[in-house]
Amino acid sequence: MHTPALCRRHLLSLAATLATTALTLAPAAARADTPADQLVIGFSMNNLLSLDPSNATGLDVAEIFANVYDTLVVLDAANPRQVLPGLAERWQIAADGKSLRFTLRKGATFHSGNPVTAEEAAWSLHRVIKLNLALATVWKSYGFTKENVEKFIRAEDAQTLVVELPEPGDARLVLYTLATSASAVVLDRKTVMANEKGGDMGAAWLINHAAGSGAFKLDDWRAKEVLLASRFDGYWRGPAKLRRIVWRHMSESQSLRLMLERGDLDVATGMAPPDIEALRSHPKIRAQAVQRGTIYYVAAQSKDGPFADKRVRLALRHLIDYEGLNKTVMPHFGVLNQRPVQLGLAAVLPQPGYKLDVARAKALLAQAGYPSGFKTTIRAVAEPPFTHIATNLQATLAQAGIEASILTGTGNLVYGAMRERKFDLIVGRGGGGSEPHPYSSLRSLVYNPDNSDAAKLTNFQGWRTGFQSTALNDLVDKALLEPREEQQNKLFQDAQRLYEQEVGGIQPVSQMVETVLLRSDVQGYQSHPSATTRLHGVSKQR
Repeated sequence: MHTPALCRRHLLSLAATLATTALTLAPAAARADTPADQLVIGFSMNNLLSLDPSNATGLDVAEIFANVYDTLVVLDAANPRQVLPGLAERWQIAADGKSLRFTLRKGATFHSGNPVTAEEAAWSLHRVIKLNLALATVWKSYGFTKENVEKFIRAEDAQTLVVELPEPGDARLVLYTLATSASAVVLDRKTVMANEKGGDMGAAWLINHAAGSGAFKLDDWRAKEVLLASRFDGYWRGPAKLRRIVWRHMSESQSLRLMLERGDLDVATGMAPPDIEALRSHPKIRAQAVQRGTIYYVAAQSKDGPFADKRVRLALRHLIDYEGLNKTVMPHFGVLNQRPVQLGLAAVLPQPGYKLDVARAKALLAQAGYPSGFKTTIRAVAEPPFTHIATNLQATLAQAGIEASILTGTGNLVYGAMRERKFDLIVGRGGGGSEPHPYSSLRSLVYNPDNSDAAKLTNFQGWRTGFQSTALNDLVDKALLEPREEQQNKLFQDAQRLYEQEVGGIQPVSQMVETVLLRSDVQGYQSHPSATTRLHGVSKQR
């Protein structure tokens, strides 16, 4: 006799199998539109490695978390600098800017039926910092530690959460982090701790499970295959319009295009520009583009090897064909940005106008002792636009005598090498950017408070490159503490000028644009600049 648990696992397995095989194996002539009460999304899961909010890095997890979990506050999709209520119905920043007080709404419950309270919100943040995995970095940068977190993040009662800043900082930035970071989701403590093993605070279980209060509850996740989530009828905003969301792993652009054309997908992301252009005239498909704060870049290992020499890094800056890349490779993927601060903020400087200049690069290489160039490697995730940027870069480096081999792989392999500081060049994407604040990008891309290998500041991409400037760190710190916004922006601009002069280890190339293709019957879908696209209000008009 099957137990209820075994029966449930069998049904989930069957549902996952049907979701993946029915769409891929049936003859084209037998195909029909996706079910009216389900949304089927095709996207690459190559960088989706964990569902644990303490360790789930990258953009791929953001949309999933935005629907399976809730945060205290959210950012408006139309105006991402505007903070809106989430689990907290109201909040207040203290007059001295040193603390935030949140009042949680009553009646919200987790998928388990357990009530959502300020105690769970506090514990969720405590857990991230105590586990000290990848997503603890941002909280540590605000001064939170294992030792002080319970003092500074605390529930005063079931509905009141207080967050005090352990160190002077900008409370607005903390508020933005609470609205956008995967680390800020509120977990069902009882469910998580019921699955704890060896004091791991549920870390092993949460790799492929969830314990949230979002509009949809996780049913099943098969890595690099499919993720299924079903409507949570007890959601505090009211039940979602759709019964189920199916996220399918698809990294091949032509497959995405074909399945979207045939109606086997409702939404597709990560499609190559030629396929996007080919679908622009399709009567049943529309495109939706949104600019994100994330930045595509070329990173150079600046701690040792040729790129430790500032002149070689400067030569690299002049061996990138920015104009060509942004005209031929980056349409639908990004827009030109050569600054380490996201576009659209008052603090960002005008573009410096870097251009491909092989003659100047050769002269710099000769000064550095490399008149005939040298051999190097370029690592890149094995999908567009990373591989296309890498191929373009390989060609322009060759014009100055630099022979570069391209090494492609999964995001885990490529960024793993970067985290271990075992690389020459990397074509990457990062820089925070979810928080609409200059510090978000600068902290991620250029800030490096401790350049020692032992520090292992792996979530600081500046540390990964081995580039460090004490003067730059001090300037970024000073800007963060400046309470007057106009003066703060001037300091952030000074930081950008200094980074330009010192030729940091990361050279921005383009700022991310996400182009989503949708079937025309999908209504209410609004891609979010922070990648936290919520599907609660999405429906199909048939």
